[in-house]
Amino acid sequence: MKRLCLLFAAGLLVASAPAAADDAPPATIPLGVSIGGVAVGGLTPDVAAANVQQEFNQPLELEVGTTSVLVTPDVLGATAVIDRAIERALVAQPNQSVSLGVTVISGTIADFVAKLAQRFDRQAADAKLSLRNLRPWLSKERAGRKLDQRRAVHDINVALANMTRAPLRLTMKAVKPKVTRSNFGPVIVIRRNTNKLFLYNGMRSWRYFAVATGQTQYPTPLGRFSIIVKWRNPWWYPPNSPWAQGQKPIPPGPNNPLGTRWMGLSAPGVGIHGTPSDTSIGYSVSHGCIRMHIPQAEWLFNHVDIGTTVFIVAA
Repeated sequence: MKRLCLLFAAGLLVASAPAAADDAPPATIPLGVSIGGVAVGGLTPDVAAANVQQEFNQPLELEVGTTSVLVTPDVLGATAVIDRAIERALVAQPNQSVSLGVTVISGTIADFVAKLAQRFDRQAADAKLSLRNLRPWLSKERAGRKLDQRRAVHDINVALANMTRAPLRLTMKAVKPKVTRSNFGPVIVIRRNTNKLFLYNGMRSWRYFAVATGQTQYPTPLGRFSIIVKWRNPWWYPPNSPWAQGQKPIPPGPNNPLGTRWMGLSAPGVGIHGTPSDTSIGYSVSHGCIRMHIPQAEWLFNHVDIGTTVFIVAA
């Protein structure tokens, strides 16, 4: 009888003792709660954490021009702060949205975006001038593009923080060429053998003039040059050449051999200028320069710039 009572008491003791903590049902997140857009309502913390981590690990799809680039958050130095989000979710109201904290290693996203820029940026290509069939020819200019790196870093940060995995188009800015077919400006082509100067606006014919070029002993040089100086009412100074020995400088005036305008070329000592000797126009009689009638030289002076290209050909 005594043994039965002890067994009963032991049984009573076991039956009435509170359940151990390890045997308690696990806590679940209130229904309808989401973390960073991931539904976790009714889930245990461990299962919820695993689901959120799985979604966070999904790669971002970055659209750069016509190319899609997939990159995972770890490459961007991003880590989800899931534990704290779970803690907030456990005490949230039903159907409440809980934000997911994200930490990012400083500079990692900027470095990744800079590498994208190196790959996808393209410099603008200016129109290039050449001579074809004695006429100026300009290659077609091409616009460039440049990744807006600051905006890209911002948009990627936002996508990571919001758990957004929809394709993210990164902004590419257009880069305009500085030199185009339409804005190239004047080009001069001088045909030495026929003593003619042709002026073009880019590739379009503009005007032509009869000129005088260099005599056989002092030929006008052939090649591609540019106008490097422009002088109104220039002085004439005798060059260091046998034909000019003993001559003195001549000030501006009606007897100045340069007329009223001088457009000096990158060919040393050679320029386009007016001349008081109208009868020389159309012949090869100069000491290398290109002579024009004074009114025409003044007109040309007003319509070309320093830097204007001058082709001199033997045609």
